[in-house]
Amino acid sequence: MKKVRLAPGPFVLPMPTVLVGAMVDGAPNFMTVAFAGLANYDPAIVAISVSPDHHTTAGIRANGTFSINLPGPDLVEATDWCGIHSGKQVDKSKVFETFAGELGNAPMITACRLTAECRLVKTVELQPDMVFFGEVVSAHVDESALTDGAPDWPRIAPLIFTFPDKGYWKIGDRVADAWDAGKNFKA
Repeated sequence: MKKVRLAPGPFVLPMPTVLVGAMVDGAPNFMTVAFAGLANYDPAIVAISVSPDHHTTAGIRANGTFSINLPGPDLVEATDWCGIHSGKQVDKSKVFETFAGELGNAPMITACRLTAECRLVKTVELQPDMVFFGEVVSAHVDESALTDGAPDWPRIAPLIFTFPDKGYWKIGDRVADAWDAGKNFKA
């Protein structure tokens, strides 16, 4: 099949949609982030790439902590709203019911089926963004989103962001088992 060359850029791959939480001036604040992912396995380190000008960024820097919250389709409007509005102009502290974990100052969203609190371990400045690396101190999942004690991804239903269509999606059907599907493949 003929390939069409796309312009280089960061929007080639689908991205998870997360709400990053931090305490800012004593109140929880959340921003919508698509540049997020796992950067290390053990210890579990996540990376988020954000503008240094964001209100939430100030809270991450001040406290050395942040949370990662995976919203589902039921939270798409509130998630998008948090991405459209800055905590510098509007109070986001009452948008979600929150809870605290071990760190005490990385607010997590009760309505998100999977959350994690992170301790900042490294900051890398890129232009125009900065990347925060956070060690996952604890993760929390709704009991109803577990199957045999493990996260059940269709039940968690995390949002995926795509560009250039600027769309929110949910994950689809399981295709195969990793580290198993290729065992009988002949190259």
